[in-house]
Amino acid sequence: MSSADSRKSKYGTIREQIRAEIQSRGYAPGHRLPSDAELADRFATSRLTVIRALRDLESGGLVRRRAGSGTFVAGPQAAASRVFGILMPDLADGEVFEPISRGIARAGEAAQQSILWGNLPATDREKEQYALELCRYFIAKKVTGVFFAPVEHSPNQHEINERITADLNAAGIKIVLIDRCIRAFPDRSHYDLVGIDNCRAGHRMTRHLLDSGCRRIAFAFRPGSAATVAARLAGFREAVWEHSGSAADVNRTFQSNACEPRELARFLKSARPDGLVCANDLTAASLMHSLLSLGVRVPQDVRMVGINDVKYARFLPVPLTTLRQPCQEIGFAAMTAMLQRLEKEDIPPRDILLD
Repeated sequence: MSSADSRKSKYGTIREQIRAEIQSRGYAPGHRLPSDAELADRFATSRLTVIRALRDLESGGLVRRRAGSGTFVAGPQAAASRVFGILMPDLADGEVFEPISRGIARAGEAAQQSILWGNLPATDREKEQYALELCRYFIAKKVTGVFFAPVEHSPNQHEINERITADLNAAGIKIVLIDRCIRAFPDRSHYDLVGIDNCRAGHRMTRHLLDSGCRRIAFAFRPGSAATVAARLAGFREAVWEHSGSAADVNRTFQSNACEPRELARFLKSARPDGLVCANDLTAASLMHSLLSLGVRVPQDVRMVGINDVKYARFLPVPLTTLRQPCQEIGFAAMTAMLQRLEKEDIPPRDILLD
């Protein structure tokens, strides 16, 4: 078992033991639990591991943590049942959003909250129409809040995303954005957003290739991508600039919807990259097949790295090096953000970015 797996199982074990103790002993709302330090001694672990377990319980509505006071069993009002909707356009064809949704559902179940899932078709135009229909459905159901991953890779994505959030807002439904904002940087919506630090992710992916010996790295992405890809591109450019200081290196990018081999061949001839940072694993998989069809060896001729750690990455002709997203943790953080927003409507909109 890796050290990461060990830490994960440790905090999960602590979380479930504390949950069982609260339920079996019938602690009344407001009962104060032992301090973080006391629990760390009891479970022979670090305070950070204990805090992570308690935060999971807090996101599930079982406890409340008060700065300077401690951790307390939540009252009935905090655990009152509400209904939330999940509106994620890529839920059907993107393996990242399914585990994020499961994380939201698990956190909701622990807090006695109900979750309505919405699945969207794969084609772009159907995606836009069904996203609007699902929005109307959630409004008709009078849900308390919606977890929304904005539409991308579609002709009218900006108008659709603005319309969905405006309609939900007009109905008094709270919104937590997942993975990406509805507006491009530097603009920002006034909704909470939960995801990863995409600029840091792009930088880390690029540094991996630089440390592996690559010197002519390109960034590959699909046109019409969400703001997350722009942030990853910014991280790529920062890492390349730190290494070479060359504007030509910073601006070496490849845009393609389908990674058509002839288009790719022209790019390879002109740019001569020895490394490719891919905006996501889907782009990497398509690129890899096109590279191999051109007789380009991976990784001997061109090294590649993606992001998301989807299941099929290991089954590609060459197993893909990829950066994992903490999907379950994003789901728990999203539910925590939603419950906090319901309790304190006047707090400023936040970007909650996991590593």
